[in-house]
Amino acid sequence: MTRSPAIETPEMPASETIHIPVLAAETLAWLAPQPGGVFIDGTLGGAGHTTLLLAQTAPDGRVLAIDADTEALARAQRRLPTELAAERLTLRQGNFATLAEIAREAGLPPVDGVLLDLGLSSDQLANRARGFSFAGEAADAPNTLDMRFDASPANMRPTAADLLNTLDEAALADIFWRYGEERRSRALAHRIVEARKRAPIIRADEFARLVASVIHGRPGGVHPATRVFQALRIAVNDELASLEAALPAALDILRPGGRLAVISFHSLEDRIVKQFFHAEEHGCICPPELPACVCGRTPRLRILTRHPVTAGEAELASNPRARSAKLRVAEKISEEAHDE
Repeated sequence: MTRSPAIETPEMPASETIHIPVLAAETLAWLAPQPGGVFIDGTLGGAGHTTLLLAQTAPDGRVLAIDADTEALARAQRRLPTELAAERLTLRQGNFATLAEIAREAGLPPVDGVLLDLGLSSDQLANRARGFSFAGEAADAPNTLDMRFDASPANMRPTAADLLNTLDEAALADIFWRYGEERRSRALAHRIVEARKRAPIIRADEFARLVASVIHGRPGGVHPATRVFQALRIAVNDELASLEAALPAALDILRPGGRLAVISFHSLEDRIVKQFFHAEEHGCICPPELPACVCGRTPRLRILTRHPVTAGEAELASNPRARSAKLRVAEKISEEAHDE
């Protein structure tokens, strides 16, 4: 992995968000936004990356910002000037898996760049009522295990509490092992099934204590429930399937020379991005024993970051959340460039 050199980042306006965008300067450097450019931020979050893209594409560039979380969209509307939102910024609620459809509905032309900053924001973690975090809970604080990025009444997807209280033991163990690589996944799943016979598992802090009774962390290490909460969140939001759908959709709406940047925080996410980039750079998927290509697939991407870009020491000191962030970037190539 490579650590990027220090790059100056434009100052962002103060706002109610506590989220600090990771690898912001590096992302701008690789996306290379220019005045008049058209970009999509598929994960609005605290609007940090969106704000920077708007600044770099001024005076007449456009940014489409998408987020499943209606609270993130509401914060962005309060934070960004009304005239800016009307003229250059389009906000849309939705999953980035459908970003191509959202872009078409917004009337965007082929775009110069797409950014996907995966995972969840600090604002979501700080909202105890959403159940993403179990740290510092008061006994009377609302911390229902929801974990849906889209917590609007219209979203009928099961919550984290729904999964914990309805899935069988094998299915729960599979979630904790597949998405959290938790070695004691079966023991934890068994304890959950036994516990819910007495009372439903509803609160994040109570579930964290249950996890800690099965998984014992090291003194001074991360809380033993950290990976379990992450795995449950990924399952609730079907995050890996959404990423697998978003990558080809993003590639389709890029203009030739446009760039796709993805910031991941989980090894499974990074693996999906890496494999997609390599497959689209190689093109042909025919078995190697065939004497000639019969699939007809041609390369559509050129990988710009052979190794993932990671945060430098200065960013790690000011924003510890960046420690697991990996940035990968690729550029769409034209058929003419391939033919050459």
